[in-house]
Amino acid sequence: MSTLTLSPATGAVLKAEFTLFRREPGAIFWIMVFPTALFALLGSIPDFRKVGDAIPGLRLVDVYVPIAILTALLMACLQAMPPVITGYRERGILRRMSTTPVRPASVLTAQMALHGVAALVSAVLTVVVGRLAHDVELPRHFFGYALALALSVCAALALGALLSAVSRTSKAANAVGAAALFPMMFSAGLWMPVQTMPDVLARIMELLPFGAAAQALSEAAAGDWPSWSHLGVLALWSVVLTAAAARWFRWE
Repeated sequence: MSTLTLSPATGAVLKAEFTLFRREPGAIFWIMVFPTALFALLGSIPDFRKVGDAIPGLRLVDVYVPIAILTALLMACLQAMPPVITGYRERGILRRMSTTPVRPASVLTAQMALHGVAALVSAVLTVVVGRLAHDVELPRHFFGYALALALSVCAALALGALLSAVSRTSKAANAVGAAALFPMMFSAGLWMPVQTMPDVLARIMELLPFGAAAQALSEAAAGDWPSWSHLGVLALWSVVLTAAAARWFRWE
């Protein structure tokens, strides 16, 4: 039986990128601390712990678990990852690597893996804090939740790769990432959960990757298999964004 192993070059790049990543307290804070801290703060508001009329049978603190998870994904893939990759290209590091056994694709793979894992760690922290601090139930449909989360990660990483592709400098990557962050956070429901939006607006949000992700995660948390339409939207956006990133990405 064959086993999946990393090449020595890719493993070395991953180790080096991990060392650099953990020396960036700003990135670690915004990806792994801020979303969970924001969720914990919102959960401390009394009205967030009451079952209201807007979402029958649910408290706002229950609804904000997937929103906090998606916030971590957006911070990782729109704010943290693109400036790093673009900075490597801007300084000629990727071009120089193309002449060595360590291919530039190894850096891109390592960056996507590190930021994806960091966002997943933040997701686990959010679920744990929700359970221990605010008595939020664990996801009732584990496999549906895991699938929705995996597709959400893929969509977020693909969007981050696209931003890295179209940004020529790290400053541009920061600007483009900030411009994309707030609409995506709105679609995820940070300011107004998708479940509370007017019908027409909610349907529009569900056609966007993070609106669909918020709904799919909420459905799985409630014990239902995520709607195939929401999973399909996530999968389609992942494919389209990945294709666009591959089309426009340049190593130098």
